[in-house]
Amino acid sequence: MNLERKAVDLRLEILDLICSAGTGHIGGDFSAIDILTYLYYEGMNISPDRVDDPDRDRFILSKGHAVEALYSVLADRGFFDRQALHNTYSRLGSPFIGHPNNQLPGIEMNSGSLGHGLPAAVGIALAGQMDGRPYYTYVLTGDGELAEGSVWEAFMAAPHFKLDHLVAFIDRNGLQISGRTEDVMPQGDLAGKLRLFGWEVQEIDGNSIPAIRAAVQHAKETQGRPSAIIADTVKGCGVSFMENRAGWHHRVPTAEEAAQARGELMQKARELDERSGK
Repeated sequence: MNLERKAVDLRLEILDLICSAGTGHIGGDFSAIDILTYLYYEGMNISPDRVDDPDRDRFILSKGHAVEALYSVLADRGFFDRQALHNTYSRLGSPFIGHPNNQLPGIEMNSGSLGHGLPAAVGIALAGQMDGRPYYTYVLTGDGELAEGSVWEAFMAAPHFKLDHLVAFIDRNGLQISGRTEDVMPQGDLAGKLRLFGWEVQEIDGNSIPAIRAAVQHAKETQGRPSAIIADTVKGCGVSFMENRAGWHHRVPTAEEAAQARGELMQKARELDERSGK
């Protein structure tokens, strides 16, 4: 499977989902979708046929407001019905609410209250270690979320317990709803801080499938410590007028903007098809 092409298709899915529902966090969806694409189509041991397998890999979307990206991936993988998602997302009575809902297959925990995902992932990884299970626990946090104190308690705990089957992605797009993360709460040398805490740290292009693949493979080879992958991403990645703009943290495109975004994404899809000889 051409994962770069799949990520473009998923961006189109997310765009349609947000426009039909009239709500969503498209900027963070687009910054994170390449990470989700690699994990769900190649990197993780997970399947809609084995949602209760005790040895399945676990994924926690700590930045739960990017749920449109997760729902789109899970629907495409067959965890639930795509049409039901598009027809009911964020509507009264729908299970497809605006943050991950663990009543849906493939979702491990409700999330969205920022700062909770990494601590929960530490507990899940610790349980697997204690039970002798082979599964990996992956968690995706936002960079703005790192201002939460509970995240740093988890950053301290994971190396203490030598959780080498824990992989934490940090979607470092540099923007949050109120502006630049470095203006709201500076993080400085984030990689250096995490290394001092005892993490194996990699800094990568978080919108590059090959870079994500290599980072996950390195994390799986790391023993005796958890892995943090600082993914330098672009908020709104893939659509020119959304990229690196905090205003697209939570905004629904107008009809004209949606048409332009769709055109840009389809052009990218055509370029990828030509490159692959399709």
